[in-house]
This record gives sequence, structure tokens and C-alpha cells, in this order.
Amino acid sequence: MDSIDRKILALLQQDSETPLAVISKQVNLSITPCWRRIQKLRESGVIIKHVALCDAKKLNVGVTVFVAVRTNQHTQKWLKQFAAGVRDIPEVLEIYRMSGEFDYLMRVVVPDIAGYDAVYKKLIKEVELYDVSSSFAMEQLKFTTALPLEHAK
Repeated sequence: MDSIDRKILALLQQDSETPLAVISKQVNLSITPCWRRIQKLRESGVIIKHVALCDAKKLNVGVTVFVAVRTNQHTQKWLKQFAAGVRDIPEVLEIYRMSGEFDYLMRVVVPDIAGYDAVYKKLIKEVELYDVSSSFAMEQLKFTTALPLEHAK
């Protein structure tokens, strides 16, 4: 990956619908070599998909809740059951297995506290949990889906 690939990725991360002619001009390539580079980035798995980012407030899921989960069951069976259970809850956007005090951290979006309570009830119905701690985000100070590119090799 060279500086031109990184520039192409930066442009695509800002707006994946940027016309090829605009991208090629901004990276000082003709259209065909620029298109080939984008295709190579797709084929190599660097670009995994194109999506539309939606306004959570306009879709009535403007409340973000970070949910920290602890379990006292560290088995493959429990993990499979947990993963299957949360996979079917659309309000759960992200889940990470963590080191430290909590075992899993989830990012959940809901319309309000009642919406979160419904998600919580779905969660505890699916799998036995030792402890669940929820924190409601008061304000979003930064949000981006663009990954830093200076480390790309």
C-alpha cells in the first residue's frame, strides 16, 4: 500500500459515492489506473463494503447506551449462546470481548429508557449473566467510521 492508495481510501472513507473522475483527479491518476487500484483494494479485502450512514435521531434511536457485561461462565458453550442471543437484537450495534473488569462491552441504540429496558429483557432471556452495567451517553463528542491510514502497510 502506497501513499496513493491511502489517499484513495481517505476519499472513499469520507464519501464512498465520490465519482471515480473526482478521485482520480485528486490523487493525480488517470481514471483507469485509479479504478484498478480501487478494485485491488476490494479484492484484497481492505475495502470490505459500502454502506449508508443514517442519522440515529431521525430514525428514533438517538439514545446510545454502553452496556458492560460480566459472566461467571467462561465456556465455549456460554459464548456461543451469548453471541447467538445478541446477534438477533438489532439495537445492539457492536460487541467486544474485553480484558479488564468487564468481559464484554456493547454499544446499543434505543429511542429511550423504556427501549433500553426492552433490550435488557431480551438479553437476560437469552443467556445467564453475572452482572450488567449500563451507561447512557450524555453527549457525542466525536463520531467517525474513518479508520486512520498512517499505519497501513
